[in-house]
Amino acid sequence: MNILGTSLRVCVGDLEAAIAVYERLTGAEAMRFRRGGVSVAAVGCFFLMSGPEAELSVLRAIKATIAVTDVDEALADLRAVGADIVAGPVRTPIGRNLVARHPDGSVFEYVDRKEE
Repeated sequence: MNILGTSLRVCVGDLEAAIAVYERLTGAEAMRFRRGGVSVAAVGCFFLMSGPEAELSVLRAIKATIAVTDVDEALADLRAVGADIVAGPVRTPIGRNLVARHPDGSVFEYVDRKEE
């Protein structure tokens, strides 16, 4: 698997206020989208998330988002090391993703930007 980078997940109460802070800190413009009932803003290497606590509590369990060239390759490598595939692969607004629990218990989201 080819890892391209990681994004950190930050749950915030006021998404608009957080976007202004992170845009200033990173020099990047926010890319906004929704994931279920959660509003998300990708700003540089940060995913800012705001929404109902029930949905955020699930998202908080995921330590980071890892960008890869191909989710299918990631899936094969994750299975080879004994990871538990929690969700996916599924289509997202920007590509495909899957969520995996590593053998040590850490949970990560893997994403690519491939069209299906």
